Amino acid sequence: MTAQPSRKSSLTRRSFLGQSAAGAAAVFGGAALARGVHAAGSDVIRVGMIGCGGRCSGAAAQALDAGPDIRLVAMADVFEAKVNAAYQNLKERAPDRVIVDADHRFTGLDGYKKVIEASDVVLIACASKFHPMYAEEAIKAGKHVFVEKPHGIDPVGVRRMQAACDLAKEKGRSIVSGLQSRFDNGWRETMKRIHDGIIGDIVAIQAMFLRGPYQVMTRKPEHSELQFQFWNWYHFCWLSGDDVPQSLVHNMDRGTWALQEEMPDWAFGLGGRAASFGEGLGDMYDNQTVVYEYKSGARVYAMCRTQNGTYGNSGDIIMGTKGVCYLDQRRIEGETNWKFEGRQNNPYQEEINTLMESVRQGQPYNSGYHMAKSTMVTVLGQLAVYTGKAMRFDEVAGMDFAYRPLPDETTLTMEPPTLPDATGNYPLPKPGISSLDWIAGPRRP
Repeated sequence: MTAQPSRKSSLTRRSFLGQSAAGAAAVFGGAALARGVHAAGSDVIRVGMIGCGGRCSGAAAQALDAGPDIRLVAMADVFEAKVNAAYQNLKERAPDRVIVDADHRFTGLDGYKKVIEASDVVLIACASKFHPMYAEEAIKAGKHVFVEKPHGIDPVGVRRMQAACDLAKEKGRSIVSGLQSRFDNGWRETMKRIHDGIIGDIVAIQAMFLRGPYQVMTRKPEHSELQFQFWNWYHFCWLSGDDVPQSLVHNMDRGTWALQEEMPDWAFGLGGRAASFGEGLGDMYDNQTVVYEYKSGARVYAMCRTQNGTYGNSGDIIMGTKGVCYLDQRRIEGETNWKFEGRQNNPYQEEINTLMESVRQGQPYNSGYHMAKSTMVTVLGQLAVYTGKAMRFDEVAGMDFAYRPLPDETTLTMEPPTLPDATGNYPLPKPGISSLDWIAGPRRP
């Protein structure tokens, strides 16, 4: 079951981009409309980046590879150094199509507004806390969006992302998820066979994302504590949501796909910090396991780990009543043996190609049928691990739980929501002890 774009055959490419410009004018005034009309009239798709780290830079490079009609016109990040580094790298890659002048390289937390104003297509890959807010604002402004996973780090944020997806459908705008597995040719063919019953009824799934920690960014002398946390945002749960939503979301999206979008009934989990300490590693756990149970009878055993010098694996094994699928190998063994022999594509490039082609053709593509729900599955798992409690999906999905401060209330002059102790380590949730209110923050040693 692959995503299908909604069709609006009456939209031409120029009118599609022209409507983007009209949406921008409603928010930002006539100057944006004039630029938008010129962009649409010249058959150019203007792309802007919110976030200038490795992931958004990769998406921008793939956008430039998606066709000669792409122009990178605006960039924003909290840090000027990241903007400048990404600009130089991308300018070398496509000097004639990276046309981001100094006035369109923005820093701070408000730069996203100006990127949205300047662009037809917005690429969002930054501290995950802000993904739902930025996607919502871009869709409101009539722009098309690529947004990296996770699609929220708490129930409030995930619901906000789902609302943005629903709004995109109403406005005829594309929103494409960074959960790239659904754009992989081999996995698409494998899932078709699973859904056709080749392995029978799914009994269990083993899902793994075992690796070393994300890169630790060295504290710079000029950085405040808050700036250090933004610089090292992967390692702070108020910005990233920890590793179940951050990494295991890929596996759980594939598991949800295999289970034909069935949501778990409930989950329990366990985890903690065993081997990864020091200020650069923030306040995230380094090992976590979640067990999900479904009304269909299936169970998913999902685990993630971020420890150096340990066994690594990011594969999934899907076990059914008639066979077993080794998903990372795109191979099935059982009553019927099968292996994908077709052309393997680059799913990261494919998702960007899909977005750009949807704009060219005036046929909006919407990943909203899976992206928020798969993320909510991992938010359920993360909170079950933190609390040590069994938690039901429907209850968590409706919670008002959100990591504080909310993205709309976050500033670069505020007191950090977590602080280190004398050893440089940050306070961690204690399963069975810490309340949801304490987990939400602020946390103090």
